Amino acid sequence: MLRWWLLVLIFAINLHALSDVQVLKRADLFMKNGTKSEYFRAYNDYKNIYIKSIMSDNKKLKIQALKGIVKSGNKLHIDVSKYSRELRSLKVKSSYIPPKSKTIVKKDKNLKLKSSHKLKSVYWEDEKLVLEFDKALRSKQINYFKLYDSKKKKYRYVFDVHASMILKSTNLRKEGINRIKLAQFDTKTIRLVIENTKKTKVRYHHKKNKIIISIGKASTSSAKTELATFKRKNKVIVIDAGHGGKDPGAVGYKKYREKIVVMQVAAKVKKILKERGYRVYMTRERDKFVKLSNRTAYANKKNADIFISIHANAVGEKNARKVNGIESYFLSPSKSSRAEKVAEKENSADISEMNRYGKNTFLNFLNHHKILASNKLAIDLQRGMLGSLNKHYKNVKDGGVREGPFWVLVGAQMPAVLVEVGFISHPREAKRLVNSKYQNKLALGMANGIDRYFQNNK
Repeated sequence: MLRWWLLVLIFAINLHALSDVQVLKRADLFMKNGTKSEYFRAYNDYKNIYIKSIMSDNKKLKIQALKGIVKSGNKLHIDVSKYSRELRSLKVKSSYIPPKSKTIVKKDKNLKLKSSHKLKSVYWEDEKLVLEFDKALRSKQINYFKLYDSKKKKYRYVFDVHASMILKSTNLRKEGINRIKLAQFDTKTIRLVIENTKKTKVRYHHKKNKIIISIGKASTSSAKTELATFKRKNKVIVIDAGHGGKDPGAVGYKKYREKIVVMQVAAKVKKILKERGYRVYMTRERDKFVKLSNRTAYANKKNADIFISIHANAVGEKNARKVNGIESYFLSPSKSSRAEKVAEKENSADISEMNRYGKNTFLNFLNHHKILASNKLAIDLQRGMLGSLNKHYKNVKDGGVREGPFWVLVGAQMPAVLVEVGFISHPREAKRLVNSKYQNKLALGMANGIDRYFQNNK
């Protein structure tokens, strides 16, 4: 009896999703706390609100979300130039958004520097990294060279600039690049290192007091250069292709069916993972219907280390051309109205198994200890997919990492994530989703995200 009342209490606390205003307040609070992990949580909250503002065509909400994305992205040194441009296009003034999303260099009194040139700011502009100095540079002040570490299988692109940055070091971020570090190498030299496990096109030019660096597409032959100190053969992964058989899932642009697209993507993910040495199983290998509860039961039976359910999203015809993007969801009692709508679509196949009250109560009780691990997996999958696709396709939209009440994830005894690989209702995205080359890049990104997850969570 006590256990039952505990379930009811947990359910009551989490029954109502946070409102948009509450989510924004929560994100603002995260930003005030000033820790890196809090900045990441704020960034995700602002991204979720941004997507919701598009769906509801709420300009005021979009402006608030864009301000937060740019502010938190700058704190994390993430390339948010696209969002910054969109915010400027809305003619919004902000006291904390510099015109070009600059990171202002602050003085460190402990350094005794000898160079006459000083680095003023570092920022992303049109997806290019810009170093801005206090006065014009000469060509001979810039030395660019490349290095390759055959043992660690790492490519390094190094810029040595005869100048001082009056700052010990800073890390920047860009999707698809492992590491970008800027530091004072010695009293006369700033060193910028772009490090990646894939060969990458790096070009630059200098204009008066600026060095403008373009970090381009990486080589696609990445499977052999992936770092993995963990033993992949000991890792079991269950891939779940959503829907199937009598349940077609979403039917979108030109009648493309979700169940077919996700089956094709799932098969490609399995192939790449098996080639890398993982033990991989699928909940369905063909077009057949599998109950949602049986999918995680299968993963539990296989003692899987992670469970990934692959789906494609959709909206009504009225908004079909407006809404697109890749999203990753993990199971949590906390949920937005947006997540509930997506979950309702994905949960519809098995609505007869348990009523909504029973599902939510069960959801709140199960998997709570796996929420954090599932969140990490979702972030790595999202980052991997975007990193892979952005190298080959334009306008790939980041829909963010979200929490949601997905019945297919309930009961999993391992970290579990539901991936929405795109909107099959969106004309451009639907055409890409049925294209084999696009599916390959999407699958490669998922595999890279899985590698990253295991690498960081041994």
